[in-house]
Amino acid sequence: MGVVIGKLRGLQQISDAAGFFTICAIDHRGSLQRALNPDNPKAVGYQAMVDFKLDLCRAVVPVASAVLLDPVYGAAPAIAAGVLPGSRGLLVSLEKTGYSGGAEARVSELLPDWGVPKIKRMGASAVKLLVYYRPDVGEAARRKLDLIAGVADECLRADIPLLVEPVSYPVGIEVDDRSLFARRKPELVIETARQITELPIDVLKAEFPVDLNFEDDEGRLLELCRQLGAAARTPWVLLSAGIDFVHFRKQVEIACRAGASGFLAGRALWQEAAGMQPPAARRQFFEEVAAPRLQELSELVHRYGCPWMARPDLAPGGYDAVFEGWYRSYGS
Repeated sequence: MGVVIGKLRGLQQISDAAGFFTICAIDHRGSLQRALNPDNPKAVGYQAMVDFKLDLCRAVVPVASAVLLDPVYGAAPAIAAGVLPGSRGLLVSLEKTGYSGGAEARVSELLPDWGVPKIKRMGASAVKLLVYYRPDVGEAARRKLDLIAGVADECLRADIPLLVEPVSYPVGIEVDDRSLFARRKPELVIETARQITELPIDVLKAEFPVDLNFEDDEGRLLELCRQLGAAARTPWVLLSAGIDFVHFRKQVEIACRAGASGFLAGRALWQEAAGMQPPAARRQFFEEVAAPRLQELSELVHRYGCPWMARPDLAPGGYDAVFEGWYRSYGS
């Protein structure tokens, strides 16, 4: 299936001129409240969340191809405050923070009173959906695939790109035996990539397929990332999953050598700032540490990565044809 013109434009907006995704994620809600006030997360009010996100945006937008924000605290304030220039792409998340159904079900839910049409209407470049996913749990996996498929259909109708972020999690005895979950993680992440990219999504925001606490052989890491890339039928980027910057840097290099088109990094860039006071110290950290980290990762991506439009299924001719009078049938 070729990329229709609105999706193509959105992908261009969230990548840089060379075709790489170097995106900062700031759509955290519940996890950010816990980081800002571990003893009483609910005491973190609206303005405190907005201020954190705006301060971070100001620091990273000069070196990011795009920013991922949430609709509750981030997206509209960033636009209204003028900290997100028109030259930078905007992704907006669709899901509620957290999950329902217990730790072993982890049911993702869409944010009430929000949706793809509103994300398109506000002028965003792309939609992001996080789903906790296990390809081996039968009916629960099918329901989650149905959720993704429904969102993908909405994005097709709105002609806006969809990035899907599947996150694996332990079940059963894996909860207490982390080494068992680590051993299973490669097959889970790779099979997840295969199943989810069979749906009409545009970019896979993938986990690194290995827990570095249990495997550090770079040849093995590279081979598993190549298997992940072969399973994915779309361009893919790496998520940071809250790990520290040093380990994420290593993951980004290996993933890009295996064909990734960039990264979508959150806490690996900025998590230390959550505990900093006064706000001026936090802003200094964003400018002097977080932004240079993002720049360093971007340089790695440009050195080793694969531009998203270089994939054979997205090469010139793989897009929907633009022909004389195309506008007459567009959107029908």
